[in-house]
Amino acid sequence: MRGVFLDTLTMKLEELDTSALEKSLDHWDFYETTAPEETAARIEDADVVITNKVVLDREIIEKSPQLKLICVCATGTNNIDMEAAREHNIAVRNVQGYAGASVPQHTLALILALATRWHEYYADVRSGRWTRSQIFCLLDHPVMELAGKNLGIIGYGDLGQKVAQLGRALDMNILVAESFVGHQQQDRVPLPQLLADSDVISLHCPLSEQTDRLVSKEFLAAMKPGALLVNTARGGLVDEQALADALRSRQLGGAALDVLSEEPPPADHPLLATDIPNLIITPHNAWISRDSRQRLLDGVVANIRDWCSAA
Repeated sequence: MRGVFLDTLTMKLEELDTSALEKSLDHWDFYETTAPEETAARIEDADVVITNKVVLDREIIEKSPQLKLICVCATGTNNIDMEAAREHNIAVRNVQGYAGASVPQHTLALILALATRWHEYYADVRSGRWTRSQIFCLLDHPVMELAGKNLGIIGYGDLGQKVAQLGRALDMNILVAESFVGHQQQDRVPLPQLLADSDVISLHCPLSEQTDRLVSKEFLAAMKPGALLVNTARGGLVDEQALADALRSRQLGGAALDVLSEEPPPADHPLLATDIPNLIITPHNAWISRDSRQRLLDGVVANIRDWCSAA
């Protein structure tokens, strides 16, 4: 039984315990990265393929007669042609829950950074502004005290619930948006009310037809003036030009994003401009703690073993 891991660089495997993975099949081929034109040849004789972000579309799947199992080294399966996999009796397995500690921690760090503006004060210290101050401190960037403020959560799965728990630890009031799939649940609020009342909004919903560019010009205009927006979910949830405009106009108090619609982003991406105030962007690394990556890899191994047992 032969396995191929197409993009190990996304996992930094040298930091992880890979012994269980290596023992899960008779033979493994590991590639740090795989370009689209290389994929077909690399998996032509593979029984099992692991991919994080490498696309396995219909053409690739149909050129892989030996392929029996695709393991997505992530939660999302949007890089797999699921219909083609079903037609060719190829099992597809993903991993959920591995970043349940790392992503909420990162989300909280972004909320705190936006509220305290510590990143801007640190830049002031590094540039020498504090040494030139006429008084003992600097007060140039407004700080939001989070206690007593409203934290709006859009998407209340495992991650959204954990972020809400962290918000409560800061004495914040939690508002949870109504579901996009029509489920009536107690203690949820309509989205317009959440936008109007929230001092901080954190996105934790999947990207779907209902949520594509959810954060539109109209969404931003409906937010409480000076509110903060955090997105550690999917870049496609946000109309990025509209967000840049809202930040420049000071309509929002700030935004922090761990995801963009195109990754890595082009140099001329609208949110990479240097004149946008109180914007923090991290490079899709909310999930990358070593613990989180090890849980993800262990989840992949469990999926392979379960499949082998059932085969």
